[in-house]
Amino acid sequence: MRVIAVILALGVAFVPGVPASGVPASAAPVVARAPVPVAGFGWPLDGVPAVTRRFDPPPQPWLPGHRGVDLASTPGATVRAAGPGTVAFAGMVAGRGVVSVQHANGLRTTYEPVEPSVAAGAAVAAGAPIGALVAGHAGCPVAACLHWGLRRGEVYVDPLTLLGFGRVRLLPLDGAQEPG
Repeated sequence: MRVIAVILALGVAFVPGVPASGVPASAAPVVARAPVPVAGFGWPLDGVPAVTRRFDPPPQPWLPGHRGVDLASTPGATVRAAGPGTVAFAGMVAGRGVVSVQHANGLRTTYEPVEPSVAAGAAVAAGAPIGALVAGHAGCPVAACLHWGLRRGEVYVDPLTLLGFGRVRLLPLDGAQEPG
C-alpha cells in the first residue's frame, strides 16, 4: 500500500511532490480537519503570518534542529504574547533579544529576535505587546522573521498546535485504513 505524508498546517494539506494547485486525480481526497486552538491562545503577530520555516525537532535533545516556527513579518512589527502568562525572561541571549512567557499547564512560549518592551515578572494577557520584531533572524527569506517556540516542561512542541495546526498524518493513497 502506498502512503503519503500530509502536513495539516494552517488548515491546508501539503502533499510532498504535488503542486500547490492540488492533489493528482489518482490520489484519494485529503480532508483537513478544522483547527481547534488551545483556549486563550492566538498568533504572536497581527493577522495570519506566513510560516517560512516549520517545526523540525531533532531526534535527540542534544542534536541540532528547528525547535519552533519562523513567521514572516517586517522589522518593528509588534510581537504579542500568544497566551496569558508571566514573563519569565526578557533580555539578550547570544546577541539576540528574547522574551519567554510562562503559561499555565507547564507551557512556555519564546519569541526572538525582539526588542523587549516587558520585564521579567510582568503579567501579560493574550495579545499583549511584549516587544518589537528585529531583522536578522538567520535563514529568514523576508525582511524579518519571528522565531516562535513552545515547550511543555523540557520538551519542545510545535507552537502551531496552540492554534490547532501542525499535526502530521500518514494517509493511504487508496483510501484504505491501516491496521491498528
